[in-house]
Amino acid sequence: MGRSALVLGTLFVVVAIGAYFLLPTAPIKNYPSAGTDVIAFGDSLVYGQGASEGKSFVPLLSQAIGRPIINLGVPGDTTAQGLARINELDKYKPQVVLLLLGGNDYLKRVPQEETFANLAKIIADIQSRGAVVILLGVRGGLLNDHFDEEFQKLADTYHTAYVPDVLDGLLGEKQYMSDQVHPNDAGYAIIAARIAPVLKKLLQ
Repeated sequence: MGRSALVLGTLFVVVAIGAYFLLPTAPIKNYPSAGTDVIAFGDSLVYGQGASEGKSFVPLLSQAIGRPIINLGVPGDTTAQGLARINELDKYKPQVVLLLLGGNDYLKRVPQEETFANLAKIIADIQSRGAVVILLGVRGGLLNDHFDEEFQKLADTYHTAYVPDVLDGLLGEKQYMSDQVHPNDAGYAIIAARIAPVLKKLLQ
């Protein structure tokens, strides 16, 4: 995919996200939240593996909103491992939680039903704390994305904000990837640009 096509694709995603968020028939649960902390919860993509210091999407988003974002990313985490450590949120008063898990489930061939059942439990736990969830999608399959519809169902069912497949257009593109599954600085910058409009809206 060329750079111009990727830019156009990114713009389309941003517009689609904005349209979804503004739909009056799909209010975001807990918005506006009375919490105080912005938290990113997930796996190595949240942790920032493959990026230079300060260049993964979490610190880039922190710069964009002018507020710290607590990074609770653990490389290698599956949805089951994320669910097992959800009580890490007990230390905070979450306002918005960016949730990015599922890629390791696909790589480890965890049954899809288990993956999305775990994600549902994680979302419900976060929402019970009064926080808004931004669900970040990942691809489930090289040729066919088996996760896309399931992520959308979760977003619709639990009334989360939703950014589809954050790695769309990046996988397989050497200029955006540090290895087969982790972006480099340029790739993480694109991910941050996809998430920033949604996050900023939720913090208004």
